[in-house]
Amino acid sequence: MTGRQEREIRSYEFLDSLGIAYERTDHPDMPATSMEVCAVVDSVLNVRICKNLFLSNRQKTDFYLLIMPGDKPFKTKELSKQINSSRLSFADEEYMIRFLDVYPGSASVLGLINDRDHRVRLVIDEDVFKEEMFGCHPCVNTSSIRFKTKDLTEKIFPALQITPAVVKLTGE
Repeated sequence: MTGRQEREIRSYEFLDSLGIAYERTDHPDMPATSMEVCAVVDSVLNVRICKNLFLSNRQKTDFYLLIMPGDKPFKTKELSKQINSSRLSFADEEYMIRFLDVYPGSASVLGLINDRDHRVRLVIDEDVFKEEMFGCHPCVNTSSIRFKTKDLTEKIFPALQITPAVVKLTGE
């Protein structure tokens, strides 16, 4: 763990505390700042890294972490209808840091470890659950991990005391 950021170490400690086996790849020379870079990481881990979008309503009173397949287009209007929240947009970086302790490009379900007040509502596209393995960042975008999707639903969600809103996004 030498040289790793505290937020990344917390991610691994959390997974270890739950007995979740994971595989990691480090890519410090290639931060995952685009879906093109994520495609390279996908091939290394043999998993599909998801889009993790940090959103808020216009009033900045409701915050959402949307997890969806990386190859699926995101349409704000489609999501807004399903979660009953109008005028969604990308949330300001300051809220991402405050609630999830991550920076843009590093958001993932593991950031919810830091959301002790449950300010961020988790929203997941149903297609994410169809994959055997789940890929994400350990709160930094210079490493990526994969673990069983079953561990996400049966261990991580209960440990974080969250029930995600499951949506069906078509990109239309």
